[in-house]
Amino acid sequence: MDRSDQRQRGTATSPENPGPALCSAPASASAPAASAPATASSANNLRKEIRIWTRDLLIAIGLALVIIVFLYQPVKVEGTSMAPLLSDQERIFINKFVYRFEPIQRGDVVVFWYPLDHSKSFIKRVVGLPGETVELRQGTLYINGKVVPEPYVPPQYEDNSDYAPKVVPPDHFFVLGDHRISSNDSRVFGMVASEYIYGRAVFAYWPVDHFGSLETTEASSK
Repeated sequence: MDRSDQRQRGTATSPENPGPALCSAPASASAPAASAPATASSANNLRKEIRIWTRDLLIAIGLALVIIVFLYQPVKVEGTSMAPLLSDQERIFINKFVYRFEPIQRGDVVVFWYPLDHSKSFIKRVVGLPGETVELRQGTLYINGKVVPEPYVPPQYEDNSDYAPKVVPPDHFFVLGDHRISSNDSRVFGMVASEYIYGRAVFAYWPVDHFGSLETTEASSK
């Protein structure tokens, strides 16, 4: 947020002339000399205020760059496994440090190193937490035997296949793509170790019609 010092400018006034009215000519002749310092003072104030605004703007830009470089990372989405939330070639920001201060939660859209090839990164949604039993019955998600509604999965993207109950190991997570019928996820490559998860998707910035937060949709269990 930009902040600037605002200074109220004083109004310059010319001193009254105590001489008689007959001396009006000399009085009017001295007026330009009196206004010159006032004009110079106004110009100095303007230059000083411009310098303050410029300084504050540069500080704000510098802080923004530091935050983006050290806290957030821009990434490009490849594929459609997280549609309709994310589309192919979409640009987003991920928070690289959030999980140093808070735990991974169900519903988080996370970026992680692909367990079968650590040179690749995947982006999926966390649906199963450590110690929980995850199951899919005709596409419906069950956690510990209870149905978990998933409003982020449109009917046309549902996968009606089954997945036998499995317990998520300690420090691991079960992840799924929102586009279930075309997603390579934990149903295929297994659970994801917490050490492989390095960020949470927080904001989409391109294309402009997708501009906005990505942290508004969460799964909830009944």
